[in-house]
Amino acid sequence: MEKFCSYADPAKQQERHYFLLSELQALVKDLPSSFQQRLSYTTLSDLAQALIDGTVYEIVQGLLDIQHLTEKNLYNQRQKLHSEHRVLKQDLMRKHKLAVQNCKSHNLAVLKTNQRAETEALEQRIKDEQRMMDEKIIAEMDQKVLDQQNTLEKAGVPGFYITTNPQEVTMQMNLLELILKLQQKESQSGTLP
Repeated sequence: MEKFCSYADPAKQQERHYFLLSELQALVKDLPSSFQQRLSYTTLSDLAQALIDGTVYEIVQGLLDIQHLTEKNLYNQRQKLHSEHRVLKQDLMRKHKLAVQNCKSHNLAVLKTNQRAETEALEQRIKDEQRMMDEKIIAEMDQKVLDQQNTLEKAGVPGFYITTNPQEVTMQMNLLELILKLQQKESQSGTLP
């Protein structure tokens, strides 16, 4: 990512602030009205101020990269578990088929009952392991959200603080969307600092 120059000249800094504020005000119009109402002029002005030198863009991009890597890793872990379960089911079916072929007819009813119980036990194990994996994924993604909130709060980005309140998290997601759209717009137009 390119390095951003500092805005030492107060006039240039003020000009950039007005530009960013104007762009943010235009982008906010795409958000649901309930969120537009919560984004005051002061909040947008503070956000524009935080974006002036481009450092926040770099931080957000870094957090996004980390999130994508985490999501990919968790997806791969879940796929691996799913594959392991598929192999376990196939092995059990093979074992059951072979046992039926080698079974004496008078033992077939007992064998089928035992196989049904074995199949149900495997299905319960698979269900439990999948639930545990999903809970692990949710916990890890929740921790990523807290880490991102903490990082952005420490960077001084308005509206960011550690919370689990769904409305506040959604508001923060909207703020991130504004930052990313503005970064993309500036990148395409060549107006990044």
